[in-house]
Order: sequence, then structure tokens, then C-alpha cells
Amino acid sequence: MSARDGGPPEVAIVGGGLAGVTTALALQETGVRATIYEARPRLGGATHSFSRDGLTVDNGQHIFLKCCSAYRGLLARLDALDRVRVQDRFDVRVLTPDGRAGRIRRVKAPGPLHLLPALAGYRLLPPSDRLRAVGASLALDRLDPADPSHERISMGTWLAEHGQGPWAREALWELFVTAALNARLDGAALGPAAFVCRTALLGRPDAADIGVPAVPLGDLHGALPAARIERDGGRIRLNAKVTAIDAGPKLVVNGAPVGADAVVVAVPHRAAAALVPEEAAPGRARWGGLGSSPIVNVHVVYDRPVLRVDGTDLPFAAAVGSPVQWVFDRTGVSGLTGGGQYLAVSVSAADRWIDAPTAALRAVYLAEMERLFPAARRARVTDFFVTRERHATFRQSPGSDALRPASATRLPWLFLAGAWTDTGWPDTMEGAVRSGLTAARLVRRHLRRTAPDGVSGR
Repeated sequence: MSARDGGPPEVAIVGGGLAGVTTALALQETGVRATIYEARPRLGGATHSFSRDGLTVDNGQHIFLKCCSAYRGLLARLDALDRVRVQDRFDVRVLTPDGRAGRIRRVKAPGPLHLLPALAGYRLLPPSDRLRAVGASLALDRLDPADPSHERISMGTWLAEHGQGPWAREALWELFVTAALNARLDGAALGPAAFVCRTALLGRPDAADIGVPAVPLGDLHGALPAARIERDGGRIRLNAKVTAIDAGPKLVVNGAPVGADAVVVAVPHRAAAALVPEEAAPGRARWGGLGSSPIVNVHVVYDRPVLRVDGTDLPFAAAVGSPVQWVFDRTGVSGLTGGGQYLAVSVSAADRWIDAPTAALRAVYLAEMERLFPAARRARVTDFFVTRERHATFRQSPGSDALRPASATRLPWLFLAGAWTDTGWPDTMEGAVRSGLTAARLVRRHLRRTAPDGVSGR
């Protein structure tokens, strides 16, 4: 039964990733019933978990920053703020294979002054490069990321024009931009790269404080949202493949027609282009131009702890001058016991590695881990495996912003959600959640205009 039949409004959500579950939760808080149709046997989209030899493994390491207010709001909706760990103060150890190390740690000062002392004392850069990095940071803080002209040039080009040499770009800027945008500096559009730097690194003093899940992603983004949605009267249909969306509105799910009062398409851009009717988005073919950028995660289980710097055990560390980018301790989250340590190496913009055989990755990354962490030279590897996300994000290159569609379409009952839509944020968990909130707001507006009094939700 739908609003047209005198019942509560029914909204169909295609896709059960972060965008889809956020849409459902936000709608149900206002009395609108949602049904999620997910083709896979689980929720979570690109953030999920699986079991391997008694361990719970996330398909990839995901982090968030304190400035990610929408994502943190989702965690609050799920009563899950106690299931993540957030730094008290932004603090990153940066390692090199030759044994040198640096540290970037904010001080208690208003932004952007909170990070300038860290840049001035960053030991991996010579003093002249540190001074130029401070100057480039101040120039970035004055830049308007929304300026359309910034879409035509890369972050790498801008940095070179502002005195940042090859080593400064690798040892400082790429460290953060590549992780945030899943793109190398020369392939990252200036607009979103500047947005990341200004919002996270140069904005509010605590904006860049790093948060990591303390439970598996399958629980945080799958089981918890599912329980909340169903508790509040929503429905989740797994293994439910939507193959068409027609006027009515009507969906074809596993070959059968299903009616609704509104539809939200919350799937990746390629899948959305194949589903959304031409009359809803005449330019949908352009979405393919967003392309995709891969992420590879290298998983290593040692028989003893090795993630240690200057005698201190770390939850994570970064590396430069190495194929290793970021390393995270997954021991507790995975359920590993017995004194060993499980580390996940997250490699963004991984075009070089996405098709490399596991044996080749093992040879390269185990040797690199020994160069970065002396304790790894004495440890025994008890397991090694690789997870690959070939289409982890869209390719956030110059010109990509113009291809991102708004949530509303030309059909008043059909909406888009997903981190690839025009959220104002890069393709991140924060962007996905913001897209779901936008879609839910537009759906409610549509239902208020079209549904009989009393059944359109609050």
C-alpha cells in the first residue's frame, strides 16, 4: 500500500551503500517508509567485511575526519559513536625506507595557525622547502575551491607554480591529497584538492583529527543500519536486482514490477546511467566520463607486533618514498588473538598495482614493510592477501566536477544519491552520506506536494 492508496508514503531506494541507508534513515525519521533494494547479499556498498580463517576482514581501510559532520551524524543516528576511535589531536608519523621519520602534529591554535608550526618543523623537508610549504598553505587558504577555473588545472600544476618541488609534493602534499581524492597530484583537479586542504588541514583546528572504525565495517555500515531501518518499519530486500525504472513510478525487481511513490537511485554512476530513464537525465551518458580510480589493500598478518616507531606502538602510520602509503593496525578489529599483529596497507590511486599478481605484491610490500619497520625483519608472516577495489571512486581529475549531476532529475519522483553526485565534497564516505540527506530532503518535498493530507510525512 502506498500514499496513493491511503497508506504511508512508500519510497524505493535502489542500492544499500552509505547513500542508500542514509536516505532510508532520514526518511523514516519523518514518517516515510523506505524499502532498500540491494543486488548483493549485504548492505554497505563499497564498505563491507568478510571472514577469512577466523578473522573479520574489511575490504579496505576507511577513515573519516572530525570535519565529516554528516558521517558523524549518521553514526549518531545509529548510536554508534562509541564504535569509532577519534584522535584527540591530529598527529601523523611519516616514515621513509631509509630510516628517516617526520611527524605532523597540530598545536592548540586557531586555524590555519594550528598546523603551521608542524610544517615549519617537518623534518623530512629541508628548511627552505618547509618555508615554501608554509607559503603555499597560506595561498591555498585564500583560494576559492568553487572557482570554475580551478577545475581546468591539476593540484600538481598549482603546487609547482607555488614553489613546491618534486620531493615536497611527494613527502607532504601527496600524502594527504592522494588519500583523500584517490588521485595523484598531477591527476587531481585543483578544486576538490583545495577543498580538502582548506576544509580539513587549514580550517577549524580539530577538523583533520582522524577517526577509524573500532568494529568491522560490516557491522558499522551493514548490520547496524539494517537493524535500525527494520525497527522503524522500513524494509530491506537483499539479492534484489533492479533492472528497470519506469513511470508510475514502477521498478522491475528480479523480473517483477514493484510500485512506489518516489524512487532514489543510490548506485555507482555506471549502474545509475543504465537504470535512469533518458527523460529523467538526458545527459546521463556523460556520467561515464567520470571514470574510476582503484584502491588496493595489502593485508599482512605477523606473528608479533611490528607497527612501532621509536619504541611506541602506533594505530597507524604514513610512508613516503615507498609504495606503502598508509598502514593501519587491524588486530583488535579483526578479532586476531595470540600476540600477533594484522596490518592493512592502503594504496590509493593504485593503477600500477590493480592487476599485479598477488605474488608480485607480496615480494614488493613485504620487503618495503621490513625497510619501514625494523621489527618486521624479525617477524614471521602468517598470512598475506590482497583486496582490490577496481572502481573505488570516480576519477577526480580536471573537468570531472562538471559531470557530476544534481540529486533532482527531470522526473519529479526520481532522485539520485551517491558520492559521485554533486555533493560539494570529494568521493568519500562524507560525500555519500551528504548525498543521502539531500535525496531524502527532496523526496519529502515531493511527497508534500503530491500526497493526500496526513500521509506525506512530517
